[in-house]
Amino acid sequence: MRIISGIHKGKRLTAPKKLPVRPTTDMAKEALFNILNNRYYFDELIVLDLFAGTGNISYEFASRGTEQISAVDADYGCVKFITETSEALDMGIVAFKSDVFTYLEKSKEKATIIFADPPYDLPLESFEKIPEMVFKNGLLHNNGAVIIEHASHMDLSHVHNFSEKRKYGSSVFSFFEAPNQD
Repeated sequence: MRIISGIHKGKRLTAPKKLPVRPTTDMAKEALFNILNNRYYFDELIVLDLFAGTGNISYEFASRGTEQISAVDADYGCVKFITETSEALDMGIVAFKSDVFTYLEKSKEKATIIFADPPYDLPLESFEKIPEMVFKNGLLHNNGAVIIEHASHMDLSHVHNFSEKRKYGSSVFSFFEAPNQD
């Protein structure tokens, strides 16, 4: 995996092969960050990266100037890799080992961008539960967005607060927004 833009542009990172991950492709990641670049100032964001895996998305935000990033994953190896990489590159990403749904239920921290990249084989109900829990628990700042990456055969447009979806190859980003939540 490589960091596409920012102060670490072009930096290649190699995660241990044993991690249970499917990193977002460079093409999809670049398209997503082009969208976000037109909507937000990265240095003003608070980011929550759910099902963080290798930390691919977190590193991209950090490289572009985001200073407040929390990454959540249930796998100890993933959390360890994110922590070590963040320290080596002086990114300040805070990684938590937790089940994402437990984290969302207990967290009181609000974010501007909540990005989730669950395993594609999770049931539809689990994907639907992510934005439902975020909005129910008031975890999103005004004019923030929940972005869920999922397989192209899945449709989340029926979920409350859905705003749009963008397809890149076999991946789709579904956006959920609820302005004036604070």
